[in-house]
Amino acid sequence: MKKYIFFRVLRALLSIVIVTTIVYALVFSLIPRRQIFTSDEQYARVAGKADARREYENAVFERQGYIDYLNQKALVNKVQKNDPNYDGTDSKANLQAAEKWAKSAKGNWKIEQLPISKKIYATREIPIWQRVGKFYANLIQIDHPWKIQDKSNPNLKHYIKFTWEKGGGPAIIGSGTEHKYLLYFDGTFPFIHQKFITINLGQSYPTFSGRSVVDVLTSGQGETVTREITLEDGKTMNTSMNIHTATYQSPKNQSERMKRIFKDDYTNVKNFYKDPSMIGNSARISIIGTILAYLFSTFLAVYLSRHAGGIIDRFGLIFITALIALPSLAIIYTDRFLGSLIGLPGSFTTLGAGNVATYIMPTLIVALISTPPLTMWTRRYMVDQQSADYIKFARAKGLSEKEISRKHIFKNAAIPVVNGIPSAIVAAVAGATMTETIFLVPGLGKMLPDAISANNSSVVVGITFILTTLAVFAVLVGDIIMQIIDPRIQFATKSKTKSKAKSKTKHAKGEK
Repeated sequence: MKKYIFFRVLRALLSIVIVTTIVYALVFSLIPRRQIFTSDEQYARVAGKADARREYENAVFERQGYIDYLNQKALVNKVQKNDPNYDGTDSKANLQAAEKWAKSAKGNWKIEQLPISKKIYATREIPIWQRVGKFYANLIQIDHPWKIQDKSNPNLKHYIKFTWEKGGGPAIIGSGTEHKYLLYFDGTFPFIHQKFITINLGQSYPTFSGRSVVDVLTSGQGETVTREITLEDGKTMNTSMNIHTATYQSPKNQSERMKRIFKDDYTNVKNFYKDPSMIGNSARISIIGTILAYLFSTFLAVYLSRHAGGIIDRFGLIFITALIALPSLAIIYTDRFLGSLIGLPGSFTTLGAGNVATYIMPTLIVALISTPPLTMWTRRYMVDQQSADYIKFARAKGLSEKEISRKHIFKNAAIPVVNGIPSAIVAAVAGATMTETIFLVPGLGKMLPDAISANNSSVVVGITFILTTLAVFAVLVGDIIMQIIDPRIQFATKSKTKSKAKSKTKHAKGEK
């Protein structure tokens, strides 16, 4: 089993790399890069100023990984190493010096000038294979006590220690690390949080500009809320600041107020928000919806299998087949209309995330869309089990059909069904695009098409990476659950060499 898991994990990682690389290459090479400015409000402010527009474009292209960019000042620092007289202004001598530097530098640098001021700058196109390499090189970030090397703060301590928060629970904190809280517990999904290893999926742009993709998808949403927090000295205060998100900030950038509150160099904090994160919203709807789908489908499958071949079974199969063929959009709008008749909100914004009624219709729709195919498969497994020999023996013992169905048939038919539960949850998250869009649920399903329409390539790649990772490992988790339920299932065959060795040993013992 260990060997099987090891190789499955390797194959899973390879699958994730292949899918993410393909999506990354397609998004960042086939989509015209200038389209990223169509949803950028800041770009509209500089669009009428030729020099400012060019500088802004180059800065954004560099931040998004398309190019390397040296503005006038940065290029002066480079060229002056070879030509002390270079100052970056518009002159024939400066252009020649810059061109000479570009030819000697690695990477096919291109010397250009701003349209109006004629200031000299340099750009270099980054090949797609190099961009992909940078993405994976920076993907996994490991936090440790020597990660922060700040020359302006020589007295910074370097350690990791366990602590028990006053008014809270156990936590692991660090100094010299990027994050102060490396492990902590709180009431937000997924309830246990760690920062030892974090994922870097790049910077979001043009929507949610200035924030990392991971922050956009995992941070709370909506209005900030005030809570009572307990500081390290035991004092309490009402604030919207979430101390668990504290990251290092150089003393020269700290405000006096934050210094007084935190009394250390971890003064850069995020806020508490009223609504859950995008991942939190999608997880709530998908997990509960999948659980309901399995409950509905199990009940229907057991009932239909007990009447297999009868009128009830045939009518049920026709109805289920019709539901499978029915477009999801029709189910969503029909259920939304029926929900409105009993007062359930048809939009997430009507009552907000704080009201349970907001989640009822999206969750039920996820369940109802998944129920027909699950019912079909579960019924098929149960009908197949009815002709097995152990069922004949059970009938010979005098067990009732109800007992046979509940204690024997369902138990064995449930094994392959349980295998699909993790994958079903991931499929519900990935397939909730229409549901979340129609109900205006701020989750992953709605964010993906929004990011595509806004040309936010980083978020598209980030969501693809997350969903691919969840999907691949969900299959592995399903196999492990199936093996736990039925230990007779073996995923790895014993090698012939070991089998022969065992047979020889037994044969030798027999001769003795």
